Amino acid sequence: MVLAIDWTVSSEIIEGWRTPNWYGLLFVSGLIIGYFVIKKIFSKENIPNESLDKLVLYTVLATVIGARLGHVFFYEWSYYKDHLGEIIMVWKGGLASHGAALAILISLYLYSKLVVKKPLLWILDRMAAPIAIGATFIRLGNLMNHEIVGHPANVPWAFKFHRYYNETLGVYDPTPRHPSQLYEAIIYLFIFGVLLFLFWKRNLWQKPGFIFGAFLILVFTARFFIEFTKEGQTARDFELVLNTGQLLSIPFVLAGCIILIRSLVAKNKS
Repeated sequence: MVLAIDWTVSSEIIEGWRTPNWYGLLFVSGLIIGYFVIKKIFSKENIPNESLDKLVLYTVLATVIGARLGHVFFYEWSYYKDHLGEIIMVWKGGLASHGAALAILISLYLYSKLVVKKPLLWILDRMAAPIAIGATFIRLGNLMNHEIVGHPANVPWAFKFHRYYNETLGVYDPTPRHPSQLYEAIIYLFIFGVLLFLFWKRNLWQKPGFIFGAFLILVFTARFFIEFTKEGQTARDFELVLNTGQLLSIPFVLAGCIILIRSLVAKNKS
């Protein structure tokens, strides 16, 4: 007999009401914690509150729009190309962290040029930890939604996702599985702590790009390996050696390595 945790939690805070739901509450909680982290950083550097308010707007819009479009184009374009009206229906589910990452990069570039008038790496170094804690709460939201589940497993900490609908089988499937969402949430929380340590205790904000480079390497390396425990999110994932999430993670890891190395080389030259 396989030991497993019966995960029967409803995604609804109030039974029968689709909103408010736990995913939304956790998503907002991650944003709030990230807000207070960046507020403390800005306060230390005497950045006006007006700039902080604009940063929140840029980041929230980029996160939601980028995550949604990332899911649509990276994972399920074969469906959405025939259902264009459903692209805006975020409440039906379907967000991709890689899409959010790309959109946040673009929005922070615009923010650095138009608002704070500082180099892009300046804001990226300061946003790395807040983004990591935001990702932590998003994955906890996925856990509450019984989505992005792991492969079947016989480990003692496996979860029976009683509300997970297996589209391949066409039934709700409580087979014991890896709680991949929880794996990611835990590692992102750890990365959040590491990044804060590097920023506040090691003063590595003095090396432009170091913290952001470390963020990319840590987050997307973790994502790459955790993907081995996940069910595929697209039909082609079952045909590939590496799934879509892993293929999308590799460029981010490589970019992180380049940024980190350039940061170290620049510091040594100075």
